[in-house]
Amino acid sequence: MCGRNTWAQCVLLLTCLSLQCPVYVIESQWNDETPAKRVELTCNTSDEALPVYWKKGSELQGTGKTLIAEVKEFPDAGNYTCLTANTHEIISYDFFLITKIDSNGQMIRSILKSFKEPNRTFLKCEAKNYSGIFMCSWMTENESPNVKFTIRSLKGSQGDVTCSSPIAHTDKSVTEYTAQCQKENYCPFAEEHQPIEMFLEVIDEVEYENYTSSFFIRDIIKPDPPQCQYAATNGTVTWTYPRTWSTPKSYFPLTFRVKVESTKKHKSQVEIQHLKHSASCISHKSSVEISLRLKGSNFCLLGFPLWEKKQKEKNPDKQTNPLFQRLFQFGVWVTLQH
Repeated sequence: MCGRNTWAQCVLLLTCLSLQCPVYVIESQWNDETPAKRVELTCNTSDEALPVYWKKGSELQGTGKTLIAEVKEFPDAGNYTCLTANTHEIISYDFFLITKIDSNGQMIRSILKSFKEPNRTFLKCEAKNYSGIFMCSWMTENESPNVKFTIRSLKGSQGDVTCSSPIAHTDKSVTEYTAQCQKENYCPFAEEHQPIEMFLEVIDEVEYENYTSSFFIRDIIKPDPPQCQYAATNGTVTWTYPRTWSTPKSYFPLTFRVKVESTKKHKSQVEIQHLKHSASCISHKSSVEISLRLKGSNFCLLGFPLWEKKQKEKNPDKQTNPLFQRLFQFGVWVTLQH
């Protein structure tokens, strides 16, 4: 028997999303052998003599103040409504969702699609800087108007987190949802002692799943691409901090790692560390592709020609064109200093 207050079997949703409250979740072991959960429903009326009946959708479920419902599969879930027998007025209702679990009691997740990086991550959060603002994202295989989401924090001792409504971005068969969140009263100059714990609830029709992500702001930093320029007069590439990066830069420094690599096989590469914001390409005398990367991910791209001049006697087949092109890749990666 699963009553209203039996939290081991019926987990009351802390938020009812856009559904009518009260909303409960039934943990159903997803196999043929396990019997259905017996759920006791009580009509919310103080008049013991009032004749009432129960309906689920358009189907009559029973009469009397108390109803025993057996819930195991999706057709068993949904809205159970108590009505007066004489006037058919709605007195109360109970909405039940189902979450699938395996034989070990672990939730079987199938609504969301995992990200490739980080591996098997369903809820991913990233921050552009140390302002306390971060973006959380998740994906579904196909967009469905019946899927509902609620994202919030599991409130800790350091204060709460507020999030915007999710925004959908559809690309072919995958829909990615993003929500901007902000840690209230976050101080970028103070050390973080408690992680932020985000909690995502997902409802598809009558199926329920939840996902969590725990992190420190310092561990989810992924800055915007830097701003880069190439000066043809002296063959110098310059780059600056992203406009959205935290200030002062002396307190939030970035390290630039410059890498020059030939795109042709069996060519050597040069890699150096840079704390400056510029590098000269003249010594390579090649057609260069500029790629400025942050933490090995975000980048801006510049392409421009630098020609290598050869003596005609060393290149008899190039006499009509003493200039020819060899392609190199020039990359600037930016890493955080801790």
